[in-house]
Amino acid sequence: MKWTLSLTLLAGLWLAGCAAPPGPATPERDASTATPTRAEPPGAQRMPDALPPVRITELRGNHVAALETPADLWERIRRGYAMPDLQDELVQRHEQWYSTRPDYIERMVERSRLYLFHVVEELELRGMPTELALLPYIESAFNPQAVSSAKAAGMWQFMPGTGRDFQLTQNILRDDRRDVLDSTRAALDYLQKLHDMFGDWHLALAAYNWGQGNVKRAIERNQAAGLGTGYLDLKMPAETRNYVPKLQAVKNIIAQPQRHGAVLPLIENHPFFDTVDIKHDIDVDVAARLAQVRLEDFKALNPSQRKPVIFAAGTPQVLLPWNNAALFQQALAKADPGTLSSWTAWVAPQNLPSREVASRFGMDESDLREINNLPHGVVIKSGSTVLVRRANGSATAVASHVVNNAQLAYAPEIVLRRTRVRARKGDTIASVAARYDLPAATVAGWNGTQAGARLKPGQSVVMFLPVRASSAAARESADSPRSARADRSPGKTKARAAGGAKQAAAPTRAARGGKAAAAAPGKGGRKARR
Repeated sequence: MKWTLSLTLLAGLWLAGCAAPPGPATPERDASTATPTRAEPPGAQRMPDALPPVRITELRGNHVAALETPADLWERIRRGYAMPDLQDELVQRHEQWYSTRPDYIERMVERSRLYLFHVVEELELRGMPTELALLPYIESAFNPQAVSSAKAAGMWQFMPGTGRDFQLTQNILRDDRRDVLDSTRAALDYLQKLHDMFGDWHLALAAYNWGQGNVKRAIERNQAAGLGTGYLDLKMPAETRNYVPKLQAVKNIIAQPQRHGAVLPLIENHPFFDTVDIKHDIDVDVAARLAQVRLEDFKALNPSQRKPVIFAAGTPQVLLPWNNAALFQQALAKADPGTLSSWTAWVAPQNLPSREVASRFGMDESDLREINNLPHGVVIKSGSTVLVRRANGSATAVASHVVNNAQLAYAPEIVLRRTRVRARKGDTIASVAARYDLPAATVAGWNGTQAGARLKPGQSVVMFLPVRASSAAARESADSPRSARADRSPGKTKARAAGGAKQAAAPTRAARGGKAAAAAPGKGGRKARR
């Protein structure tokens, strides 16, 4: 019995040894001598024998993040509210104003449907309060084409100078203050900067509306007087005083629409538009047609364009409804680049009348003036950028330095009239030319003589003068015979001479634009107007 028990115990120990894992490798038995269980491809990296320990860190937060996707964009905005609520009588007043105007809210919300998702996305990426997505309701009712009396533009209402500070290009071809992507980027940059400056969202919003310098000085005045420095403590204009209460009122209505008797139109929680790159200049109507969207819808998503053509060097991408972006890309890939744009940008090398520019590009002058918003009878100044017809089949893109710096300057065109003036006693061609501020050689050429040629009293001299100066010169010539007769009367010489000097002075001043008109028509406009 004892023998049987011992045999059983030895068998158990042998089986346990077979099941136990191998011990650590000894120096005599390393990886180079061990037989691998499967072949490894040449150059393959061996995995480590043991994984490093995982460090466990406990994450702490003020609230538990919701795992389910928000039902709509309104719910997503509500979840991101992070600004302290403003309690003020003005808030209640604005709540009542909005609540009694459901049609206004509906129009505002319908317009924002195109842009609101993008704004919320950008705010969340930056970790900013999502109620800031409601700010364009206060600024412009989400109208990217809105322009204030102070020249602020776009749905974020940037002033020209502030827009330039935040790299928003403004020229005759486009205004990036109206661009959906660029203006939103600039607005959030600006709001972040203001919050960093004042450490308070309400003060940051006041500075966005009133200017950071004004808010800073208002705080300093209150500090000097021992007063509070919060938003409600500062003395500010009525517009700024109502600015944050308006936003708070809209925020409250979005948070509890039923309490305020409001019905919010559904805005689904997904992108409305997509961005598509373009490499060739393209007409706005051609882009809309290729994307199979209405022209007004295309313009609503690309509101920064001021002309009927988009220049790829300045606007390398367009926005399109999400479902139309792929259609546009496919159609664009098949299109002949030479057929995409009928307009191009041209820089005037010198001062040129608008009719001359139109003739150079085979255009009707009225068409040139209409597309460039030019008045009738002007000279386009050197360095100006104008839109002209593109040569058939040309696909050459306009350079970036042209489209990003496009400016247009013009001056009234001075019309010259052929006039005859009469020479005075002792006159020469040179003296007559000097009287009208013209080059002597030019006047000599008009009369087929030399600049130093002497003239007889009363002799007719051909001149080409601006209209006003021409009329004055004609009056002077009409008085010349009487003046000559008066010079021969001894008793009246001094009186007539004094009168003649006054008469001569007026046409001389009126004709000051003549020299500039003869040499370069665009330079004499201001003198002629004076």
